Amino acid sequence: MNRSELVNAVAEKSDTPRTQVEAVLAATRDQIMAAAASVEKVTLAGFGAFEARDRAAREGRHPATGEPLQIAVTRGVGFKPGSAFKQRVAAPIG
Repeated sequence: MNRSELVNAVAEKSDTPRTQVEAVLAATRDQIMAAAASVEKVTLAGFGAFEARDRAAREGRHPATGEPLQIAVTRGVGFKPGSAFKQRVAAPIG
């Protein structure tokens, strides 16, 4: 499912105009990204949590030459699914 399909599905299920759903989805996305960039954890009960995670400096290898190189400390984003999300995905198939 892509963004457009998600917007259409939510609009239909909630009986809300597509333009309003798009605006709410965009605002939600922007707020989650802003919070994660500020190293704030965003928890949506039953869905999961988004948070910034620091990755330690480490040694890597140049893919073409195989030479060792130092990879600097970086920050990425992680998602930890909530228990309801895990249960729904793990439901028996069939």
